[in-house]
Amino acid sequence: MPGSSIPRSSQPGLHPRLDATVVRHLKTIWEQPLRGFSRTAFESLGDLETSEIVIDAGCGTGQSTRLLAQRFPGSVVIGVDRSAARLSKAGELPDNAILLRADLADLWRLARAAGWRVNRHYLYYPNPWPKPGHLKRRWHAHPVWPDLLGLGGRLEMRTNFEIYAREFARALKLAGCDPHLEVLTLQAGEAISPFEYKYCQSGHDLFQVWADID
Repeated sequence: MPGSSIPRSSQPGLHPRLDATVVRHLKTIWEQPLRGFSRTAFESLGDLETSEIVIDAGCGTGQSTRLLAQRFPGSVVIGVDRSAARLSKAGELPDNAILLRADLADLWRLARAAGWRVNRHYLYYPNPWPKPGHLKRRWHAHPVWPDLLGLGGRLEMRTNFEIYAREFARALKLAGCDPHLEVLTLQAGEAISPFEYKYCQSGHDLFQVWADID
């Protein structure tokens, strides 16, 4: 398997506009129109009010969704990805796993509006958007950040881009949470997803940020 590159950025540390951007989003309501396919997908889930919910955000081909469903057999594990092509490559899943084609930002807003409270929320290797001009595309500096946090539960993010991890932790702190930033030590056989496997094989440093959201 060919090696992979660590994200490179001209940004030397936390983005200078990170705090102001996050605080502004925490004080506002994002009102961009929802996409029709996301709304239809969300409505297809039906009533999950009595279920323990685990969200695998950006699940790709569903490997992480399958592993999480095995780890939490008493929960409904929902893997969400925008790419129909990636989702089509998913193999057989446990009965407690669901794959959903939806835009993540839409899904978070719909779930929050429906009053969801999730037990666990996983965000594995999001697009790092390493260019400084792409700050607002990083989930922790995106207008949807308050909706993501509004779902509660234990939130866990993994990345091979240290700046992203440090910014994510800072954004959680600004929201009143108690974040934990850790360096992961994994073998390739312990990888939760194809991306994580590739990064382990390439010898990347992997970072995990987690917090219990109230």
